[in-house]
Amino acid sequence: MVNCGLVFLCLAIAAKAVSPESLDSDISIIIHNDLLESPLADSGVVVLDARNWQEATESCQKLGESLWDIASGHQDVQNNLDYLVYQGKYHHGQQFWTASNHRKLSTIDTNGRINRASAHERLPVICTQRAPYSNMTFQDTSAQWQVTVNSNNEYITGFRDRVSFRFLGIRYAKQPKRWTYSQLRKGNSKKVSALDYGSDCAQGTEGSEDCHFLNVWTPYLPNGKQNGIKKKNLKPVMFWIHGGAFTGGTGSDPTMDGGNLASRGDVVVVTINYRLGALGFLALNDGKTNGNYGLADQITALEWVRRNIQDFGGDPNRITIFGQSAGAASVRALLASPKARGKFAGAIMQSNLGGLAYGTTYSKYYTIQQEMDIVGHAILNETNCTHAVSPVECLRALPASTIANLANSARYLVVDGVYLQHSELDLKHPSSTAKVPILLGTMRDDGAAFISYPTAGQTLKSFLNESGLPDTIAPSPLFPVPSTANKTLDIFNTTSRIATDGMLRCIDEATVQAGLQHRIFPDIYYYEFNRSYQMPGYSPNFPVCNAPITAEFPDGDPSQEYFKCHSGELFYVFASFRRQGLPFRDEFDLPMCWILGRVLRGRRGRRLIGGFLKARGYVNTSREIEKTGEWERFGKSRQMRLLQWPSGMRELGELEQCRVLGLSLDYYV
Repeated sequence: MVNCGLVFLCLAIAAKAVSPESLDSDISIIIHNDLLESPLADSGVVVLDARNWQEATESCQKLGESLWDIASGHQDVQNNLDYLVYQGKYHHGQQFWTASNHRKLSTIDTNGRINRASAHERLPVICTQRAPYSNMTFQDTSAQWQVTVNSNNEYITGFRDRVSFRFLGIRYAKQPKRWTYSQLRKGNSKKVSALDYGSDCAQGTEGSEDCHFLNVWTPYLPNGKQNGIKKKNLKPVMFWIHGGAFTGGTGSDPTMDGGNLASRGDVVVVTINYRLGALGFLALNDGKTNGNYGLADQITALEWVRRNIQDFGGDPNRITIFGQSAGAASVRALLASPKARGKFAGAIMQSNLGGLAYGTTYSKYYTIQQEMDIVGHAILNETNCTHAVSPVECLRALPASTIANLANSARYLVVDGVYLQHSELDLKHPSSTAKVPILLGTMRDDGAAFISYPTAGQTLKSFLNESGLPDTIAPSPLFPVPSTANKTLDIFNTTSRIATDGMLRCIDEATVQAGLQHRIFPDIYYYEFNRSYQMPGYSPNFPVCNAPITAEFPDGDPSQEYFKCHSGELFYVFASFRRQGLPFRDEFDLPMCWILGRVLRGRRGRRLIGGFLKARGYVNTSREIEKTGEWERFGKSRQMRLLQWPSGMRELGELEQCRVLGLSLDYYV
């Protein structure tokens, strides 16, 4: 028998990718993931189903691991044991095989007691978990960490890192003919690599039209070899739709890496690509080029997940779609789309635009003729296709890069009669909208990203006009202008507030009010985000969206006043600071990640997540939630969650300002 205390020898034994079927076992990664490479980084274990001692030893070896050794002393597995009981898969007192101690076969039970057992007893197994962390610039996909899943009639090989299983670049649809709708891809019994991301969808000078890929992160792979997959063990699924104005973005954006979200939340995370710009949303009045191709891609990907995600440990009946900016607009459209009905069980919209100026078309949809008038004719003129016998065939003859770089971009959702049948989400008739729980909200200063910065000597009136916002409402008691030495910042401050209300906050508050009044959604939760960490690659009107730098806080002081801008919540939602090598600016950035990821997924405080947090040993998170109370549903008291440190419930804000803007709380009612 090989002694796998010699780690390098065990890794050599794991010469090919294992699978749940080859091990005849479910495979689970459990780790006390505090989002740091701290002493708790060694708390991870891999858990396998019951078998005798020799089979247990060999199974760990096949994974490139060894039986976990209680004598090592540096790994605290009690929280992991507690969580195994909490999951309901094992009972109190269940014993697990561990490494032998002085030639006596050892086990540990869920109470942490060391026991002896006969080699013939069949017990579940705890293996070590030595797979390395991955980050934005490094991931080890070598053979010893690879794992294969039989799904969609093919063998898909991904890999394991320290916190999750990662399956990247899975094709969900073949490349469709340009401006036709994607079709669900069925596998062909071949071996498929999912070790790296697929191509982004064409945008600017990057990407490709062959881009219909999705990515899966999961802490759990089920074994369906004998009795089929046990549905009670499947995890909730988080289905992410990226933003980017419907013209850019990708499911492989490292900011939205799903590993930590999957690990800490014990969920399966999926991110997707979908066609963008004119390649994804062009509609022509030819009776056949009807637009919404990118939206259709999202539904195709959602259907792939519905059919196959159980093979990756996800529950197809517990899919929550979530997205930010254009991703939130996509979620809103999927709530309205008959084609998406029944394919998801919950929806989260982060910074959904609507209302005035630039925000209008994210929540209100053009007819095909309106899109032709706004951008379609301009595209045909720019490409010299206006007078072609078939304008769409003329466009198809052009390179994708030409279409992606046109001066005019068709980025609009349209009423095509199939994917979208109404000009906006119907918030009066429950039968017209998906009846699922929703959560939505905005950054405090979301609109600051959608205006420019005033020039010296510019007036508030001229800057509001330039920004497409009404110039008659400010200055006023509702929208006062600060009086400081920096006059341009004063103008920007007031305009940012009007833009936030007019393009985001008001329409979202009206959405939850109508949803409540007409009983559209069974549960509604609303938030405002008042802490942000702006992405280095996207910091509009720099540096106003960044915490001020001081001698004491060289990375920025979040306790000072600054604009909490669009996209500033994403690092917290995905807990991806450290993956990108970004510092925590103060003592609250990290615990904000701890709190937010779980609260957004659980929505309510003690009732839904207290037991989970206690079982996982996330005591700091549970303590803070106990202190700040439950996230209450949106109701007659019009309460929202103010997400900051510490967080708490507050009444909706800016109601009178929204009324003056023509976007009152009863806008949809």
